[in-house]
Amino acid sequence: MNLPSTDQSAPAPTSVPAPAGRPAARGSLGPVGLVLAGGISVQFGGALAVSLMPRVGALGVVTLRLLVAAVVMLVVCRPRVRGHSRTDWGTVVAFGVTMAAMNGLFYQAVARIPLGPAVTLEVLGPLALSVLASRRAVNLVWAGLALGGVFLLSGGGFGDLDPVGVGFALAAGAMWATYIVFSARTGRRFPQADGLALAMAVAAVLFLPLGAVEAGVRLLDPVTIALGAAVAVLSSVLPYTLELLALRRLPASTFAVLMSLEPGIAAVAGFLVLDQALSATEALAIALVIAASMGAVRTQVGRTGK
Repeated sequence: MNLPSTDQSAPAPTSVPAPAGRPAARGSLGPVGLVLAGGISVQFGGALAVSLMPRVGALGVVTLRLLVAAVVMLVVCRPRVRGHSRTDWGTVVAFGVTMAAMNGLFYQAVARIPLGPAVTLEVLGPLALSVLASRRAVNLVWAGLALGGVFLLSGGGFGDLDPVGVGFALAAGAMWATYIVFSARTGRRFPQADGLALAMAVAAVLFLPLGAVEAGVRLLDPVTIALGAAVAVLSSVLPYTLELLALRRLPASTFAVLMSLEPGIAAVAGFLVLDQALSATEALAIALVIAASMGAVRTQVGRTGK
């Protein structure tokens, strides 16, 4: 895996003047593609994880996901552990704790409520971040449109869902917003994906005792390990790497609005992997969310191309 390096002393991406003309617009689309690819990967990985839960439970799935992903990232990236400041390590640890909490809460949610509504509720965290972090009034419009699509996707309410599952999904959304912030900070402090690999190791170590208690020796079953490895690659290695690279060139507010695509992607993944059919209302909701995301992208491209 050849990942581009980042100059740690460089200013934030949004403060770097973009070159005039068409190259700037093309360059600004690169991180958008990374975010979309990461979203597709993570939602299909989530659908696969749901099918794995009967074997090892929600905590067991999270443990396999984080542990395999950490091993892969550490082997591939071989991060340098010396020469970092105390602030650098504090950022990595906070990123790892956030990652562990986000995963644990989300999988507790999908163990109780369907994948689509769980992602729909979880995405409210990034949407809230986009509103709070935005400095342009037009982003409030895109966030509002995406939020309307999110609630339309839910069928207009969540009254029929397990309230505990709803609570877990909302808490996962708060951790997702926090993840966005610390992913961006980690990407600026560490070259390539070194910080992500170290944070993944922190998250895996934190979750290993929980998974061992819930699943025990079932975690050692070869088929379970193989499925867990697939979930780890799809849900952690690929999306986290792509998102970390994207956040080096995208403002957190635009990234957060793009995350509103996740319910639509989850619905498609649920249809293809879990045989969850899409209704006309769900299709309309997906269209609203995509329109909001396209609007956010156009706003960002127009700002960068000036």
